[in-house]
Amino acid sequence: MRLFDLYVRFIRRPLAGSDALLQMSLIGLFAGTITGAIIVLFRHAIEIPLYYLIPDQHPEHFETLSRFQQATLPIAGALVIGLFLYAMHISIRKVGVVHVLDRVNNHQGYISFKSLMVQFATGVLTLVSGQSAGREGPVVHLGSACGSLLGQYMKLPNNSIRTLIACGTAAAISASFNTPIAGVIFAMEVVMMDFAIASFTPVIVASVSAAIITQTVYGSEPAFIVPQFALNSLSEIPFVILTGLVIGMASALFVYLIKAHMRYSHRNIILRIMVAGLVTGAAAFFYPQIMGIGYDTVNQVITNEIALSVLVSVAVVKLLVTAISIGLGMPSGIIGPILFIGATIGGACGMVTHLIWPGIPSSIGFYAMIGMASMMGACLHAPLSALLTLLELTQNPNIILPAMLTIVVSGIISEGIFRQKSVFLTMLEAQGLNFRNDPVINALQRVSVGAVMERNQKRANKVISFSDAEKLLAAEPEWIVIEVDGTPKSLLPAADLVRYMLEPDNADPEQEIDLLDIPAQRKEIHSIYFQATLKEALDRFHETGAEALYVERTTAPLITTVLGIITRQDIDRYYHYKK
Repeated sequence: MRLFDLYVRFIRRPLAGSDALLQMSLIGLFAGTITGAIIVLFRHAIEIPLYYLIPDQHPEHFETLSRFQQATLPIAGALVIGLFLYAMHISIRKVGVVHVLDRVNNHQGYISFKSLMVQFATGVLTLVSGQSAGREGPVVHLGSACGSLLGQYMKLPNNSIRTLIACGTAAAISASFNTPIAGVIFAMEVVMMDFAIASFTPVIVASVSAAIITQTVYGSEPAFIVPQFALNSLSEIPFVILTGLVIGMASALFVYLIKAHMRYSHRNIILRIMVAGLVTGAAAFFYPQIMGIGYDTVNQVITNEIALSVLVSVAVVKLLVTAISIGLGMPSGIIGPILFIGATIGGACGMVTHLIWPGIPSSIGFYAMIGMASMMGACLHAPLSALLTLLELTQNPNIILPAMLTIVVSGIISEGIFRQKSVFLTMLEAQGLNFRNDPVINALQRVSVGAVMERNQKRANKVISFSDAEKLLAAEPEWIVIEVDGTPKSLLPAADLVRYMLEPDNADPEQEIDLLDIPAQRKEIHSIYFQATLKEALDRFHETGAEALYVERTTAPLITTVLGIITRQDIDRYYHYKK
């Protein structure tokens, strides 16, 4: 019990607020380490089967398979995935970044262990069977689930669970791309949509720890082999802008096609997944480059090893196949294909530039890299994440200026001209899920009720003796929780009881006092669990019409303890003066 009391005092109670930097950083370190280990396991689960399946034993060289294998592998994989998902309850079929966004915004960040296992299994199946998929979506889910489950196991306040999801997300991206800075920004910009300074340090710690784990296993090389690139001449700026323009239109088309195919989400899951597999298999028969993650093809684009006609064809086919697969419900990652599409379109734009203006433009790889960043920024509405991902992958600050230009242009085209929302928000809305990104809500979600509640309270039965009332008031409580049959029913200001007892007519020490009958400004109360955030408390006020909430914690089966009292005024005061 003493150890538990120390844990509550030094770990859980400080985490109720937004300033428990040391405690949150230590837990973030743990979350990042666990996530790094899970990502290593996930990658091994993908690479080991492919090592034996692919002739040259390289996990991305689907091009070396026979035509028959290239066509049938995605179809067979789709059948297995469809049957697997059909056997699962509909509540745990949802996976990926969209599921994480839903849990963060509508379920206080609670992600189940079953959801983690389903994502692990389906992620492995989609990538091993050569679906047009990336591993970044699954790893974000796995990392977020690790953070959420750690917080749930430690019974941390819900505001801390949100931070741990950010830690897991950053760690997952960091481990997948070997880009710790981009992992942090992705977590804050795409998943949390909140750049609260207090959250940065633990997220950074988690990102670095995951990168160390994966670098220990896979080395420190980034996901792509990138030579030193630079903009050769400012006279290329019009071509750079043109690249951003083309990428912006491609991004808008990509998001539109996903939304269009999500209209069939009410159809049988096996049928939808099989159609996606058939489309992928048919396309792979002619263009096997679209299979799997495709980073080997991206590296070939960067080093200018693919002809223009093939590049354009592969870009178009990859865009169509991925949009159809994702829209029909294939549980695959979307970030990898986005980078693939951006690289191939960017590379094609670079080749066209060379044809128009031989000898002057920058390398094809330069255009491929800024195309990747532009496509990522436009599809995810995450320009900062895209820019920092590019910077870490290239380790070349000279690429920042043209990349910023193409990211801005593509974003304006996709969002400003074609009115397309980010791909993740589009998918959320297509599923009928609510999403709000409000600064006030974000501020209230960063703090638990434990940081604001009034702890100075006492519990009392409805009817008490005069002497018991004196003993009660000797502790100088702020509030008295009135109970009927052991259940809190009303809230009494202690000052009102003092005032009643000081009246000459009520000074009889033998009398019994009915706390629900004496003149007082009592408040109607309802319960709220101690892990809840201020946002949940505000929602509870709206749902119940209560004037105050008593914060409770279950100490044993069917036994609860009242920890404190919180009123609307407490929330208003905290938001206005301590946010």
